[in-house]
Amino acid sequence: MLTSHRPSYGKEFSIKIKKLCLTLAVACAFGAGGAQAATEIQWWHSMTGVLGDQVNNIANKFNATQSDYKVVPVFKGSYPETMTAGLAAYRAGKAPHILQVFEVGTAAMTAEKEAIRPVYEIMAQAREKFYPKAYLPAVTSYYSDTRGRMLSLPFNSSTPVFFYNKDAFRKAGLDPDKPPETWDEVEGAALKLSDAGVACPYTSARQSWVHLENMSAWHNQEFATKQNGFGGMDTKLTFNTQVIVRHISKLSSWVKARLFTYAGRLNEPDAKFYGGDCAMFTGSSALYPDVKSNAKFSFGVASLPYYEDVKDAPQNSITGGASLWVMAGKKPAEYKGVAKFFTFLSSPEIQADWHQKTGYVPITKAAYELTKKQGFYESNPGTDVAVKQLLLKNQTKDSKGIRLSNFPQIRDIIDEELELVWAQKKGPKQALDDAVERGDAELRKFERANKAGGG
Repeated sequence: MLTSHRPSYGKEFSIKIKKLCLTLAVACAFGAGGAQAATEIQWWHSMTGVLGDQVNNIANKFNATQSDYKVVPVFKGSYPETMTAGLAAYRAGKAPHILQVFEVGTAAMTAEKEAIRPVYEIMAQAREKFYPKAYLPAVTSYYSDTRGRMLSLPFNSSTPVFFYNKDAFRKAGLDPDKPPETWDEVEGAALKLSDAGVACPYTSARQSWVHLENMSAWHNQEFATKQNGFGGMDTKLTFNTQVIVRHISKLSSWVKARLFTYAGRLNEPDAKFYGGDCAMFTGSSALYPDVKSNAKFSFGVASLPYYEDVKDAPQNSITGGASLWVMAGKKPAEYKGVAKFFTFLSSPEIQADWHQKTGYVPITKAAYELTKKQGFYESNPGTDVAVKQLLLKNQTKDSKGIRLSNFPQIRDIIDEELELVWAQKKGPKQALDDAVERGDAELRKFERANKAGGG
């Protein structure tokens, strides 16, 4: 008969087993909840499509380099929508850590002193290696205060350049390797293109940015008093200069002669160029990847044309795009993570990759040099034009950028007035004078509201 038998290991062995179980229990508890989770860094942005993919790639690369922080990109809509959402979230105590804001929102963000933390302050407190002189001055100056301290970190920066259809140039008997350098030469090329049967010799995107803001800087002309708004809110618009009146008059005459086709306020004209309808085009340098992907013709990229009889021209162009603002109300450990991410984002490898894949300019000199060393500019001719334009000469008070309150509204006014010129319903000088008067009213409106709010 078999008898059930449980082995007895003695009292001493039982005590050892109990101690082991206790040790394992503590270890398991620590493993389940004791390990510190990564601090989450919210990044609200406006990048869609391929650009949105690149934003996600940058965050993923950073997250893979360390385990203390996790950057989480969140698409929040268009530039105005993202900025509005970010400021509303701050007032509700739910702001992101990082907010992408378009360049024309810089004055408004600067006025929101309680809602932001300056980048130079964040980097200093986190003791990150931060060298402002390592960045391209033409890019960072726009996002710095009057003492040169960086308020926000430049991210996607571009400048307008001149694209042209080399095949159309050949057909018109023009040298495809000699793009026009002056606006008079553009006119000569447009006439030849027209004679060759090109229905749209020239078009342009973002007319205020290209033909008023950058044209003023390119010719070292004042756009507004108080250093184009950098010196205070009590600024006045002055872009109705002789040079700009002359330029808009020339474009108006081209509309009459069917040399210039107005195709929309924003990026609508882009497709008119890479679709082959228009032979010459001024627009964002960041358009290069789209042109390369979509154009069924050979194309070139050149510097913005200028008026050779204007003293000091060409000077330097100015940037567009957006920067990254740090929102207030977060914990010190979270700001340390933001600073670490900004250091990563500014590294030559990340910036060179971003520049090459998106068409935006690199924000550091090292990234520009790395891109040259990698042979990117040789295999993609024209992609360095934007950087060369920005660095052409040392910036002046009239060429470092424009920082105005209610700038989106002022751009809308400029668009409205220029559209009246293209429709031959108002003369160029009258339209520009009216744009200055209406724009000044927007400046005063913001100034009154900001003073009333204690800003």
